[in-house]
Amino acid sequence: MLTAHTIKILQSLDKKKFRQKYNLFLVEGNKIISELPQSNFKVKEIFSTDPQKLDRTNIPVIGITENELKKISFLKTPKDSVAVCYLPEEARNDDKDVQLVLDGLQDPGNLGTIIRLADWFGIEQIICSEDTVDVYNPKVIQATMGSFTRVNVVYTNLVDYLSKTENINVGTDMEGENIYTFERPEKINLILGNEGNGMRPETEKFLQKCITIPRFGKSQSTESLNVSMAAGIILGQLFSRSK
Repeated sequence: MLTAHTIKILQSLDKKKFRQKYNLFLVEGNKIISELPQSNFKVKEIFSTDPQKLDRTNIPVIGITENELKKISFLKTPKDSVAVCYLPEEARNDDKDVQLVLDGLQDPGNLGTIIRLADWFGIEQIICSEDTVDVYNPKVIQATMGSFTRVNVVYTNLVDYLSKTENINVGTDMEGENIYTFERPEKINLILGNEGNGMRPETEKFLQKCITIPRFGKSQSTESLNVSMAAGIILGQLFSRSK
């Protein structure tokens, strides 16, 4: 049975300050939880309505009721289990040949989808501005569908990072080079801006190339694409032309 104190702590983990205070975050659903043992993430305990489905001899699995699950879940339709995990120490690896750089993304669903895209295309690291939505936000974790365990997400000062990286900094712009004819540099940072405001001027200063996704519709009236949709199109094209 869950105590009122434990429920209060778990409910608070939807906010970054409490995730940092308790050094914890939540992972929901057996499907995603099953990917944790193959990762570097450490699990503190698991609360489940069906403990028999989770074969975890080295991790406490605590049986709870459906009603208790609803109290600690951040999903509209709670799944079977909730894993309480320790926040890892953040570490930036050496620059990879292909990286994503995110400038001020705020929507958890967009970040989660972009992490999932990175995993699909084998991109091992994403560099984020310090004000980009937190990767351990429950909505981000859910949207990654487990891909957060395979993609390193780093938060840093982008101006400082972009001024020193040896990768070619490539951004999106309506006047940029057509993505379907663009030759991918051997080492590339694909920079994606905020959902509403795009890239900040101080980030744009470090762009070495710009690309665009041409519109094919007759009306040509759609102003822009959702950032995660654009990322999927661009990555698909960049990798289809890779050497």
